[in-house]
Formats: sequence, structure tokens, C-alpha cells
Amino acid sequence: MKNILLNATPEETRLVLTEDERLIEMGIERPSHSHLVGNIYKGRVQNVLPGMQAAFVDIGQKKNAFLYLGDGAGPEKHIEGQEKVHIGQAVIVQVVKDAVGTKGPRVTTRLSLPGRNVVLMPTANYIGMSRRIEEEEERSRLHTLAQEICPEGMGLIVRTLAAGQDRETLESDVKYLSQLWASLQARSRVLSAPALLYRDADMAIRVVRDLLTDDVSRLVVDDVETYRRVRDLVEYVSPALSERVEHYEGAVPIFRAFGVETELETLSDREVELPSGGFLVIDRTEALTVIDVNTGKFVGQSNLSDTIFRANMEAAEEILRQLRLRDIGGIIVVDFIDMDEAEQKESLLAFMRERAKLDRTKTNIVGITQLGLVEITRKKSRQNFEGILYDQCPCCHGSGRVESPETVAIRICRDIRRIEERSHADFGYEVEVHETVAYALMDSPLVDSLSSDLGVKVGFVIKPGMHPESYAITQRGNGR
Repeated sequence: MKNILLNATPEETRLVLTEDERLIEMGIERPSHSHLVGNIYKGRVQNVLPGMQAAFVDIGQKKNAFLYLGDGAGPEKHIEGQEKVHIGQAVIVQVVKDAVGTKGPRVTTRLSLPGRNVVLMPTANYIGMSRRIEEEEERSRLHTLAQEICPEGMGLIVRTLAAGQDRETLESDVKYLSQLWASLQARSRVLSAPALLYRDADMAIRVVRDLLTDDVSRLVVDDVETYRRVRDLVEYVSPALSERVEHYEGAVPIFRAFGVETELETLSDREVELPSGGFLVIDRTEALTVIDVNTGKFVGQSNLSDTIFRANMEAAEEILRQLRLRDIGGIIVVDFIDMDEAEQKESLLAFMRERAKLDRTKTNIVGITQLGLVEITRKKSRQNFEGILYDQCPCCHGSGRVESPETVAIRICRDIRRIEERSHADFGYEVEVHETVAYALMDSPLVDSLSSDLGVKVGFVIKPGMHPESYAITQRGNGR
């Protein structure tokens, strides 16, 4: 049983998807961090990199967007009279990946306009099918139907929700999306680059478009205006599901009432506990995520090999859930507990591949490396909740560590010795430091050694709010 919870305020909208009362997916959207993925722009080429088959395009954002041309879908495919990409050229592009870190957004000229049942691709010419539609007879029926209703010179992707739908329903989607594409083309002709031609729907609308399926029991919304918008849309696109849309009016916040608030607060934790007593350790960088599996208190009830296998299987399920919850993308490397039996390794990979099918984001279980690490790739597009909720630590600058008080204290002593080599301070020195450094110096022989070696007095002043690694050394004047 799946439930969708939507907490909407003017400041932000939060989404939670639960299955059998377990949290399996969450999302957050703020007006100040509005996502770009899905938006279509009329951009202008600022720089061309022939050696990389790429260009940088001004789409009106802080950073130019990166456009890769090596996939055979360059602007010449849909801009008349243009054989090659050149600086100053106007191009119609769609954002496929939000800006991350120092990198600007990534765009493509393979445009797609999503509807509830199909996705229209104005600049492509093929029929695609959702991998979740597994019944061969239904796939064949939908493929034939898509070929018949697809506008000439365009392409269609049949979405999972199209399974079981009749021709009229799919045609209605195609008609609406075709009209939308015509309006975008009209806007492009009158607007100067850079300009926004199409903005993807906000989170409340995307919930109905992408998540509200027959296996969802309830869609609960706590904001009355958002509830009305969602209900009206559901009544229009899928009347049979309209009774499942509810307005939550309780005094207790919706996430707390449904028992998910506490778990949401732990999503940034480095360690994740497993039911058996084991735990995961998740470390992330911009390009790579490393997950370590530990048995912890899990000792099992049979032989060592079975205990390790059970611990790894439990960890595998939780890892795939955490990837969805935290929306971790890119390359993921998992260090499972070593298993000697090849059959167990294959069973683990088969289990993970089967569970990965439940993820709406394309996830590929690559295999086990020679070092025994499981490699996973997961498509990364939107900025995840960590990128929205957190900023780089001003103390450690993202490293997760600062110098120890003893290390800072030794640096202070080294600097004072260096200063003394140039100019002797008759009245000694005063050093402003963080309180942890001051206490470290008080409890160590460093100051006494420094004073006796140089023949000067050194005093310390605790400076509230000072960075733990910072300090200021001044020479005392007469009378100080």
C-alpha cells in the first residue's frame, strides 16, 4: 500500500512517498531553488569546443549551460539553415541536469514534453516504451497505437500509466502536447535569446503526472489551495482516482502525524542502522558515493558464511532504499562484507537488480569488481534535498574536519619563533585564539617551553566566534 504526503507552504513544498508505512522517497522544492530540469529555453551559443563536441549556451542563468553535440542531435536537427553550431547562434534546448557545485546546468536538443500517459519528442523520430510495462502483448498493442497517433516527424515515449488505456485517452495527451509544442515554437519566433519558453510543472502537479497511479491508496495534502489544485487536476486526467485525494486538517503537522518526521531528520546522517544490528556508512563526494557495510552487533544464528550473506542481503535492500530517499546519483561503490561463494555473490546481484526496477530513476547494478566492490550507477538530474537544505561548512569547507587544537597550538608556537628570529619582543606576545586552542595550550608544556627558549612571555585571549584554525599574534607594548 502506497501513500503520498504533500506538505505545502509558501516557503517550500515537501513530498513523501511511503510503502507499507515505510519511507521510500522524498523530495523538496523551494521557490528560491526552483529546479531547472525539464525547462525549455531559447539560448544563445557563447562558446564552441570542437575537440569536445560541445558548446556552452547562455540560457539566462548564472552559469552557461553545457550542450553535448556528439549524440547526433545537434541544433542543426531543428534549426533551419544552420549546418554547424557557431558562436551567437540561437538554439532551443532543454535542461536535463541541474547545476551542481561549480558546474552549470546540462542541456540537450532532444526535447521532450511529458504528459500523463505519453512523452512527446518534437525533435526525435522513434517510439519508446516504459520498461515497467512488461507484458509483451500490451507492449505490442501500445507500440502499434503510438505509431498511429504520433505526429509526423516526431517521436513518442509510452509511459507506464498508459498500460490499459484506450486510443482516445492517448490521443488526447498527444493533441495537448502537440498544441503545447506549437505554442513554444511561436514564442521562440518572437522572443530574443536567452528566454524561457517552457517551465516544467511544480511539484504538486508533477505528483499527479508522475506518481499518482492505481497502486497509490491515498494522496494527502495539508494546504487547502494546493489540495484544490491537485484534486481538480486529478478529476480531469484520472477521475477514477479523485476519491483518493484527501485534505489533511489535523493540528499535528502532517509528516509527524503519519510517523515520518523522525526518519526525515536522519537522512543526512552518515551512518544508517540496519534492523539486525548492522549498519551502513555513507560517504559522498561530488562525483562518487562510497557505502561501507558493517555487521555491527549482527552475529546470526548459523555458520559464518550464512551470517555474512544475510547481513549483505539486508544491507542491499536498505542501500537501494537510501539511494531513492537521498536521491543519490552518479557512481556508487558498495563495500559489502566479503563473501567467498560465487553463488551468494550472484544471488546478491540478482536481488539488487530486481529491487532496482522499483526505482523511478534509472539505476544500473554494474557488477562486482576484482576488489569485491559492487558498482552502481544512478541517473543524476535534479539537485537533491542535501543540496537544498545544506551549505558548505564555513569551518571545514566541506572536508568534514578541522585541525586539532594541538595542531593549531604548534602552528602558533612555530610562528612566534619565526617572528622572534626577525625582531625580539621585549614585552612578549598576546595571541587571540578559539577557546579549544586556549584550553589545549593551558594543558600542555608548549607555552612554558616557548617562553623559556625565547625569554618572552606569551599570553592568550579567548576570542568568541573565532574560527578554530584561526589566531592573531600581536606584540605587547610597554605597560601591557
